Amino acid sequence: MANYQTYTAIGQREDLSDIIYNISPTETPIFSSIGKTKATAVYHEWQTDSLAAATTANAAVEGADASSATMSPTTRVGNYTQIVQKTVQVSGTLDSVNKAGRKSEKAYQLSKASQELKRDLETIITANQGKSAGTSTVARTMGSLLSWIKTNSSQGAGGSAPATSGTSTRTDGTQRTATEALMKTVIASIFDQGGMPKAVFVGSAGKQKVSTFAGIAVNRYQITKPEAGVIIGAADIYQSDFGQLSIVPNRFMRDRDMLILDPEYAAMAFLRPFMTNELAKVGDSDRTQILAEVTLEVKNEAAHGIVADLNFAL
Repeated sequence: MANYQTYTAIGQREDLSDIIYNISPTETPIFSSIGKTKATAVYHEWQTDSLAAATTANAAVEGADASSATMSPTTRVGNYTQIVQKTVQVSGTLDSVNKAGRKSEKAYQLSKASQELKRDLETIITANQGKSAGTSTVARTMGSLLSWIKTNSSQGAGGSAPATSGTSTRTDGTQRTATEALMKTVIASIFDQGGMPKAVFVGSAGKQKVSTFAGIAVNRYQITKPEAGVIIGAADIYQSDFGQLSIVPNRFMRDRDMLILDPEYAAMAFLRPFMTNELAKVGDSDRTQILAEVTLEVKNEAAHGIVADLNFAL
């Protein structure tokens, strides 16, 4: 008797999972950790100030007249808003057929586009990008963190911090070995300026390199039960002389940079928050644009630091 098998049978239903597996990273550590505020113009401005340098020369003769006033004005700085957008277009047929893993193709694609915009913004604020007013044919751009951090900047040979904070880009120099000493120097510089950094942001290679910094501690794990031992090969907190800093891996920043930030002194200023715009129909499809207009507000660049031009090879 012939054995009737699946190889010849007709009408077998397909076996397609109702889960869509997507491992693309969606974490945006800097964008998510800094504040959110409101912009009211395409050129968003704020003011910075500082106290006069402390001195030992502040001594007055008994009975002398009051000293002359020595006041200084605030510094007015700003950044241009940048429009980020994506458009999805789905045919009426595609949104009507039975699909695996999602009910509405349009809703699914808009969800992806929203996550992609946040990834783009994370990449923009950690890039070496200067601000630009744009023209009627050239898009406006915001100045990134790298274009703002000037005071507390360490770079390799030939490299330089931006000539003017918030206006020009930095010049990349010769890459050098990443060391704990370089990081400590910039942390101390931030403290001397009055800042208290809270986090160190590095790429994947940088995270692994920082985990090898010796510091003054030895990692130990005490096994008290008959369980498998644990190999400790990572450091998530760095205890500096000026407080604890989280060591945060960032997939979207340049792999040659180490950013040392105080998230309290940075924010994303939205002229227009994330929104969806239904575009005019031109046929049997729906077009939807998702858009935001936003800029980076670096409240005081001296609160942050950068160790640039690093080689994180182990």
